[in-house]
Amino acid sequence: MNINDIKKYISKIIDENKEDIFSVSKYLKDNPEIGFKEEKAYDFLTQKLSSLGFEIDNPTEKLPTSFLGKKSGLSHYKKIAILFEYDALPTIGHGCGHNMISAISYGASLALSKIDDLKGDIYVVGCPGEENGGGKVILTNEGIFDNFDVAMMIHPSTENKVYSTSLALDAIKFSYKGQTTHASASPEKGVNALDAVIHLFNGINYLRQYLKDGTRIHGIISNGGEAPNVIPDYAEAKFYFRAKTREYLDDVVKKGINIAEGASKMTGAELSWDYYELSNDDLRPSKKLSETFRKNYMELGIKNIEPDSEGGGSTDVGNVSHRIPAVHPYISIAPKHSISGHTVEFRDATLSKKGKEATLQAAKAIAFTTIDLLYEPNLLKNIKEDFEKKETEPIPTPFKT
Repeated sequence: MNINDIKKYISKIIDENKEDIFSVSKYLKDNPEIGFKEEKAYDFLTQKLSSLGFEIDNPTEKLPTSFLGKKSGLSHYKKIAILFEYDALPTIGHGCGHNMISAISYGASLALSKIDDLKGDIYVVGCPGEENGGGKVILTNEGIFDNFDVAMMIHPSTENKVYSTSLALDAIKFSYKGQTTHASASPEKGVNALDAVIHLFNGINYLRQYLKDGTRIHGIISNGGEAPNVIPDYAEAKFYFRAKTREYLDDVVKKGINIAEGASKMTGAELSWDYYELSNDDLRPSKKLSETFRKNYMELGIKNIEPDSEGGGSTDVGNVSHRIPAVHPYISIAPKHSISGHTVEFRDATLSKKGKEATLQAAKAIAFTTIDLLYEPNLLKNIKEDFEKKETEPIPTPFKT
């Protein structure tokens, strides 16, 4: 079969198995689990993928709820990775739509598993803890993605996008140790740890005016004492530091630590700090791979594709994109700006009529793109050459500022 015939066959398979694909989204929505504790999701997904002929293993002991599956093709010179996310948010469940991400990736994997003469190997990668720690960071550090040529997934949204960057992210907890005392009777005997935290917030607020556009710092006081009549001897704050590039973020974090040390000197409270989540690198999508997705989106009738843009959030796919060509397109499941991510409305939209239609379209887009990579003679070669070139050159912004 030629490429067009294979894509028609894939489309037919996905349509015929739509209820099976939707069942993945529904099961995960009905059984939400927070990051690194996705035992039900792990069992459910690995059993379904095993039934498709994928050889399932655990890629690292550091992530018990991660999986790596392989479906061998006729040749082994091309290795395509399809990513699964399946962790939920506390309280609201799958408010980020990871149940739908897994359904999309499962649908693409199902269709590709039915093609006997694939010109390459298909890998399915279970990536836990995207919301609260970054499972892909661990997988990247363990060298798992170094074995693949490209990696891809599609995220639900209220917009259709094929190319969008993300911000590098560091999550840092600042802790201050002071001296407790009676706040009214003997305040001079205390060292107020909360004062140090307040100075830290004020200092960071002043820092913001000197930062490049797109840089974000936001935090909370996670411990501020127990009673107003007791000088608190312990206080802590948690911050997210974000920037457009890892290089600039490292500089911003140094400034934040300097401010934290200054707050310690001003109050006498002893400072300690540490990372409380794994750090995300900025997402650098493959331009050529994104354009292949654009072509397939248009072929599937997906309209109103947004221009290339810079994203405001963060994702651990960013770490993957620094090691191999990767993409993280978006597909709309509701009218533009009608709902927000990380809400129950977004969660419910994943199984709405539009959400289901988007699930099938996205599954086809991943499968179509995989076929292009395997069967078009120079596409994968050009994508890899472009990635290697970018590793030695500055990363341009995707639009004029």
